[in-house]
Amino acid sequence: MIRRLAFLGIMAGVWTFAAATAQAETRIGAVSTNFRLLGANDKVVIERFDDPKIPGIACYASFAKTGGVKGSLGVATDPSQFGLSCVATGPVTLPAGLPAKQQIAAISASFLVKHFDLFRLVDPDHKAIAYVLISTKIIHGSPANAVSAVPLSGH
Repeated sequence: MIRRLAFLGIMAGVWTFAAATAQAETRIGAVSTNFRLLGANDKVVIERFDDPKIPGIACYASFAKTGGVKGSLGVATDPSQFGLSCVATGPVTLPAGLPAKQQIAAISASFLVKHFDLFRLVDPDHKAIAYVLISTKIIHGSPANAVSAVPLSGH
């Protein structure tokens, strides 16, 4: 009973955190990759994430979405296959007090269990901002990752 309550508490926290961090996303579009007779087709989705602390940077993530009946009902687990490209959309400067590492977004890849996390890391030696997209589950993560870097303006 206590384990079940602890698990439900963790799930609620993850769900709340994922919802709070995913608000900056914009769906750009999707491309069908596999026909499904029942339910939606499998597809690759592209979403844009604007960095909430650095207005001149946008990151584009592509990831596989499972279709079929389970995918249409939102209970399918998406594979850990994704790409990431971040670009400067304006001047890129570091705001004062920016943390060296910070999670800036989360993408749900399965109902409450698996998601992709987008982190920002500052590289002061080369005057750049690096972004890494990783796959995580409630209990453990995955070595699957994608990285992209954007130079600061004037460098």
